[in-house]
Amino acid sequence: MDSADLGKDLTEVLIDEASIDAKIRELAAAVDADYADKDLLLVGVLKGALMVMADFSRALTSPVEMDWMAVSSYGAGTKSSGVVRILKDLDRDITGRHVLVVEDILDSGLTLSWLLRNLRSRGPASVEVLTFMRKPDALKVQVEPRYVGFDIPNEFVVGYGLDYAEKYRNLRVVGTLAPHVYS
Repeated sequence: MDSADLGKDLTEVLIDEASIDAKIRELAAAVDADYADKDLLLVGVLKGALMVMADFSRALTSPVEMDWMAVSSYGAGTKSSGVVRILKDLDRDITGRHVLVVEDILDSGLTLSWLLRNLRSRGPASVEVLTFMRKPDALKVQVEPRYVGFDIPNEFVVGYGLDYAEKYRNLRVVGTLAPHVYS
């Protein structure tokens, strides 16, 4: 699906495809430098981080392992409920490992804060966060990602892995969803 095909579903494109590609390469270069001598495990948070994780991992020059978690605090709405459920846990033991959580978006921070506490309780050597997008005005708890792609306004966005009711994840852009779609 191309943003041109969306018509009235997007009100604005916030991040275009070229900007996404450039930022992914920039983030990968920083992670390659920071973890050059470390055994790094990328932990993608499903489903939203799928696109970020795929592009980011291919942009890395260092060998990495990948694992996935699925957690939920949204359901079908547009705001986090604050109640976190693990839908799929890690397949690997992370004891003594350097873990980089790869997120699509940092919104309220409630889910990520819970996830970080959970992962740190498992005895890793380190746990850091790479978030492709962050909504600084939406944060409800203090979460400090080590790597941030873009700061965006506190609006409901879709594309590049982000969805509304499981649609729009496959867009190659990030844009604001028109209110008539979810009202």
